[in-house]
Amino acid sequence: MTTANGQYGNKDILLGVMGDPIAHTKSPLMHTAALKALGIPGAYVPLHIAPGQLGEAIQAIRTLGFRGVNVTIPHKVAVMEYIDRIDDSAVAVGAVNTVVNDDGVLTGYNTDGIGYVRSLKAEATPDLAGSRILVIGAGGAARGIIAALLLEHPAAVVIANRTVEKSKQLAEAFQGKGTVNGIGNDEIAAHIADMDIVINTTSVGMYPHIDAMPIDPALLREGMIVSDLIYNPLQTRLLTESLQRGCRIHGGLGMFVYQGAYSLEYWSGRSAPVDIMRQTIIDCLGGSA
Repeated sequence: MTTANGQYGNKDILLGVMGDPIAHTKSPLMHTAALKALGIPGAYVPLHIAPGQLGEAIQAIRTLGFRGVNVTIPHKVAVMEYIDRIDDSAVAVGAVNTVVNDDGVLTGYNTDGIGYVRSLKAEATPDLAGSRILVIGAGGAARGIIAALLLEHPAAVVIANRTVEKSKQLAEAFQGKGTVNGIGNDEIAAHIADMDIVINTTSVGMYPHIDAMPIDPALLREGMIVSDLIYNPLQTRLLTESLQRGCRIHGGLGMFVYQGAYSLEYWSGRSAPVDIMRQTIIDCLGGSA
C-alpha cells in the first residue's frame, strides 16, 4: 500500500512478471534498477507460470503479499478471469499486462498501448492526429497499440495480417472508435504508399532471427515513419533498411521502458526513473540510444 505522500510503506515491495516462457525477459533487470534508483527496498522476480497454473499463481499473489505483477505471453487475456477489477485501460484492449494488489483486491491494467504511444510521440512525432497508420500484425500487441492510437485521432488505421480474417475481426472490434480496416499481408503493397506511419507489431526480426523482415523494404518511401516494437536487437533489419530509404525510424525500446514505467508508477505511487530504466536495457543489449 502506498502512503499519502506516494512513498511505499516500510516493508519491502515484492513484484514480478508472469509468463511462459520467461527466461528471456529483461523486466527484472530494468525494474531492479528502478527500485534501487528510487530507494525502494524490494525485489522484482521472473515467475515461470504454465497456462494450467495461472489461477493458482494469481491466488499466490494475494497469499505471498506481492504488491503486483506484470503479465506477459500467453496470459494477458486469461488472467482477466482471476482478478477482481479491470481498469478501463484493460477493458478497451481486452487484455491485462499489469496487476496491482491493494490488500488482497487485484486490479488489472494495460500499459502496453499508452507506453507505446508515449514513446512514439516522444521519439518520432509529437502529433498523431490526422495520420494514416499501417499496423502489421493482429495479435495482442496490435490490439493494445490500436486502442491507444485511436485516442490520438488518426485519419485511418489499416491492420495487415497473414490471416486476413483475423485482421478484419480486430478492425471490427474498433468500429465506432475511428476508421479501422483489416487487410491481408498480400494487400500491403496496394496500401502502403498512402501511409504516414508503418508499425510492426509482430516478432519477425526479433533475436535470434535478426535477418527476417515483416515486409519488403522496397515498399517504403522517403519521409514515412517506420516503427518496430522489437527491442532486441535495438535496431532491427527493418529499421536499418528503412533508414537507408530515408524513413524516420522508431524502435521498441521506448515502448518496453514506458509500459514498465507506468506499471511501476501504479505499484509505487512514484514517478518512474525512465532514463535509468532505458539505460539499463541499452547497457544490457550492448547498444546505444
